[in-house]
Amino acid sequence: MDNTQTNTAQETKFCKECGQKIAKKAVICPHCGCQVEAMEKENTTPQIVINNSNQNQNQNVNANPVPDGRARSKWVALLLCWFLGFVGGHKFYEGKTGMGVLYIFTFGLLGIGVIVDFIALLFKPNPYYV
Repeated sequence: MDNTQTNTAQETKFCKECGQKIAKKAVICPHCGCQVEAMEKENTTPQIVINNSNQNQNQNVNANPVPDGRARSKWVALLLCWFLGFVGGHKFYEGKTGMGVLYIFTFGLLGIGVIVDFIALLFKPNPYYV
């Protein structure tokens, strides 16, 4: 055996799947396509890139935390609805004059509007904004 045959024998190996002769540094067999060795990793720690540049365009969304409108007391509106609901007392208190006039001429939308408004006022926060 001469020196060239010895070098080629040392630089080759056999595939674990198909048994063909492949290069010693081969990771995947060119004959069967199976992986014969695990790939060597140069860096074992993963490279994590965080690109967190916040480009928030909503600077003035909550500039005014106070709600728009006039604050009204829930309890005053409930009492007005209970005692003067058929003539729209609670609607005039809220500043809804047109609805107040409608309640006068329809006796609180035949009483149904007063009941609906009373239940709605029960579940509003105090103060509520109109």
